[in-house]
Amino acid sequence: MEQPNKQDVRIKLTIAKQQGKLVEVHNIKGDEYFNVGFIVGFDNYFCLMISIDWDGKINGLIAIRIESIDTVKDQTDYLTTVSEKTKVAHENHYFDIWRVQQFLDDHPKITTGNILMNVLRDSANNHLPVVIGTKKYQGVDDFSGMIHDLNEITLNLHYFNEKDLSSMWAYNILISQIDYVRSRGTQMATTKQILEDVFHQD
Repeated sequence: MEQPNKQDVRIKLTIAKQQGKLVEVHNIKGDEYFNVGFIVGFDNYFCLMISIDWDGKINGLIAIRIESIDTVKDQTDYLTTVSEKTKVAHENHYFDIWRVQQFLDDHPKITTGNILMNVLRDSANNHLPVVIGTKKYQGVDDFSGMIHDLNEITLNLHYFNEKDLSSMWAYNILISQIDYVRSRGTQMATTKQILEDVFHQD
């Protein structure tokens, strides 16, 4: 049986999705950083968010392991500030520069079924970079790169270290150890640029 706070997390995720609420999702213990956005789907293990950055614009999608979420907050002063910034982003036409909402409208199935595998397969099939956070390195490090092999048990990620661009690295990751995945946003675009310019990978 789930702990009471985990049940509370699921209830708040459900309400946030149903009501289209902007929420804070805190999933890294002791870290001031947290995710802000709109919940667009979840299954038994992961939730899928449209991520909103500090400038009030969409910053891609993030799938987060529900087990790792400590709290879900709404109606905070920070969210009020971000909400005001989204109005400016809308008015000045930079709210959704990565066309995430259009992608979701065109591919609604990504928000149902196995959320994690949906996001991973989308990135692998479309040759799009991802950012992966694992339980082992939670709050310390994540990995930006391309998925080179994917199955139900593991994936092989070819990634780079931004402080050491001497070569690409390979990392075999157990699906069960993935804590979050970012896709289709700023980090995807910057990773793609580095892969093209520094490592000459299209």
